[in-house]
Amino acid sequence: MGVVRKRSKVALVFRYVLVGIILFWALFMIYWGVVTSLKPPAETFTVTGLSVPFIQFRPTLENWRTELSVRESRMALLNSIVVAIFATLIAMALGVPAGYALARFKFRRIRNRDLTIWYLSQRVLPPVVVVIPFFLIMRTLRLLDTRLALILVNATFTLPFAVVITRQAFQELPVELEEAAAVDGCSEFTAFWKIALPLAAPTIVAVVAICVAFTWNEFLFALSLTSLRAKTFPVYLAGAEDTRGVQFWFMATRSILALGLPVVLAVAIQKYIVRGLTFGAVKG
Repeated sequence: MGVVRKRSKVALVFRYVLVGIILFWALFMIYWGVVTSLKPPAETFTVTGLSVPFIQFRPTLENWRTELSVRESRMALLNSIVVAIFATLIAMALGVPAGYALARFKFRRIRNRDLTIWYLSQRVLPPVVVVIPFFLIMRTLRLLDTRLALILVNATFTLPFAVVITRQAFQELPVELEEAAAVDGCSEFTAFWKIALPLAAPTIVAVVAICVAFTWNEFLFALSLTSLRAKTFPVYLAGAEDTRGVQFWFMATRSILALGLPVVLAVAIQKYIVRGLTFGAVKG
């Protein structure tokens, strides 16, 4: 018993050390980005250890003022917000009813499980496979370099995720509640709207957050389908290099801005995310 307890304690200590190293590695990246965004450009290339503000250098908000005063930066940020919100709304408006249908109804010519697997296969499809067809479609429709093109493409790619996750959430709800509502005279839509949807609200909130994050971070379609007017923030972030080289102070400022919305959203609804991912386990 003593040997077993000793081994378990060693394993526990090793686990905490490993988690601490990973946490330090992740948080140090953010810390370095924040510190670099507060440094004057001349001090960016100066090695000052951990670069502690007010001790090793005098912080300044000049980089932030300069970055936010640039019209291109504000437009890219606005484009990302608009695309993320509307693509998520479309994906949820179509995905939640589809997930409910897969959970509650049986189709005659195809099994529900096969439909779910098909949706899941669309989610894991590499975007690079369809970027050229999407480009040709948007060019034919004259939607290149528009927000609408990015909204439609991102909604298409986040829709399968919304369907699969909400399908499992509705499956885990007791069907007897909806049957009781039907006995009281509720239609199938009323039972879905007033009973199933509120009970699955935590999962739906988590799916919304994940869809927003996926759309916000999307780079390939934004790079391929836009040039100037509809450029999103990830594409703008990658352009912090000019004839003078990489401007690390602006790169750091843009990186912190790009992290802002997903981090704030995740912190605000963190208690729903774990439950949403738990519901996301795909069963037969």
